[in-house]
Amino acid sequence: MSLQMVSSVSNSSLLQPGFSLLNFDGHVYFFGQKGWPKRSCPTGVFLLDINQNEIKMKPAIFSKDSCYLPPLRYPAICTYRGDTESDIHQYIIHGGKTPNNDLSDKIYVMSLVSKSSKKSTFKCIEKDLAGDVPEARYGHTINVVQSRGKNMSVIFGGRSYVPLGQRTTEKWNSVVDCSPSVFLVDFEFGCCTSYMLPELQDGLSFHVSVARNDTIYILGGHSLQNNIRAPNLYKLKVDLPLGSPAVTCTILPGGISVSSAVVTQIGDTEFVLVGGYQSENQKRLVCNTLVLEDNKIEIVERESPLWTPDIKHCRMWFGCDMGNGSVLLGIPGDNKQMISDANYFYILRCREAEEVEEEELTAQTCNEASTEDPGDSTPFEDSEEFCFSAEANSFDGDDTYNEDDEEDESETGYWITCSAHCNVDINTWVPFYSTELNKPAMILCSSGDGHWVHAQCMDLSETMLLRLSEANVKYFCNEHVDLNKGLQTPKKVGQLKKQPMKPLRKKKAMKLTPVKKSFLRRLFE
Repeated sequence: MSLQMVSSVSNSSLLQPGFSLLNFDGHVYFFGQKGWPKRSCPTGVFLLDINQNEIKMKPAIFSKDSCYLPPLRYPAICTYRGDTESDIHQYIIHGGKTPNNDLSDKIYVMSLVSKSSKKSTFKCIEKDLAGDVPEARYGHTINVVQSRGKNMSVIFGGRSYVPLGQRTTEKWNSVVDCSPSVFLVDFEFGCCTSYMLPELQDGLSFHVSVARNDTIYILGGHSLQNNIRAPNLYKLKVDLPLGSPAVTCTILPGGISVSSAVVTQIGDTEFVLVGGYQSENQKRLVCNTLVLEDNKIEIVERESPLWTPDIKHCRMWFGCDMGNGSVLLGIPGDNKQMISDANYFYILRCREAEEVEEEELTAQTCNEASTEDPGDSTPFEDSEEFCFSAEANSFDGDDTYNEDDEEDESETGYWITCSAHCNVDINTWVPFYSTELNKPAMILCSSGDGHWVHAQCMDLSETMLLRLSEANVKYFCNEHVDLNKGLQTPKKVGQLKKQPMKPLRKKKAMKLTPVKKSFLRRLFE
């Protein structure tokens, strides 16, 4: 085992505890950044360009038919092949925390569509699930088992927020262990089935799981309810006949007290267990080899690398499997660094030096071949249109991501303060309308020279927003709609035609005869 310090990592502040690494054909990709993605890399997925002891982060893009994938930390991730004879390498991503600390219950499948020296294009699909769908969680595991020619995903453990009915103001974001149920997920039909096994009594999180064929081994983990890291070792066996699946659990001796450890595979049946904690304030500096045979697991201690003084004396560390027997480890930076949340990183190689040199030579040959053929992704050129807000030519030249190149989006573009009651914040915003991906929907106010406002801040319904975008009408925001009404010239109203009045008939004067006059005179005397 060899430990090498990474002298330079571009934008290391994005790599915080809970990140994930995906390995596609020897190329390592980073996922799960701190905060919401910015315009230089709206997907939040980066290629880690590792050259000697330097790491550069290069943005990756999504294809047109991809769904929106938020940056998720502490998700459950595993590799997956839909068919045992298929060469398509995919990753399953379930659960995790968003930058808003919301928990996800969605499941995604990511695959690499094309890779060239300039860009990497991914396809991400969200799977629809039905039945006993696992609740939103983080710190859990997912594995794929194979039995009788069929594949099935197995989800276990993790933590979730206290149910809404039990929350209080003081403990609103309190978390609890998820129930110790085992979930089987059939990707072909999207069906989920949960199993309660008597051997699994307590919920676990941040445990380790490794799978071979139809068997999964679960090691360690932390229980919030008991606040212990018990030396757990469970064996889950999944049988997939034509009828209903059968799941059994066996408690094995010889477990390990560890949480938040990292496992990397170094052979067909061999894995290496690295890092983690054996108690709340004590790191676990011992390494182990896990050997999976047909029906058993063997755990033996192996020689640890020469840990540096910084690693030995730091209180916390974190990391992730890079694939091919390598692990990326991180420790907090000291107070002397310019960036407060920057970290130091190391690459731990668990394979023999001869195997590593042969692998690097093969990778170098592949890289040279891809450089000689710059048009290897020609059929996917149209995928540049799905860069969200990134320009199609933004990946030309030096495509290394640099956070300093980001524009101040709080003053320009989509992240302006559109009104006095604007509540759109680049750090906390999440899609509100179904048409939004990673930018808030905006509409032009026609007052004066015109200015843009967020549709959400104007309390526009999605139906009204679509109607205004399709109709050729002027829109006025909430602050200018009354002013606009006051400035409008009243419409000219035609004069009403008056009906001529009929003239009144004059009453004729009554003529008095001499007889009538004498009668009236006597009447009033």
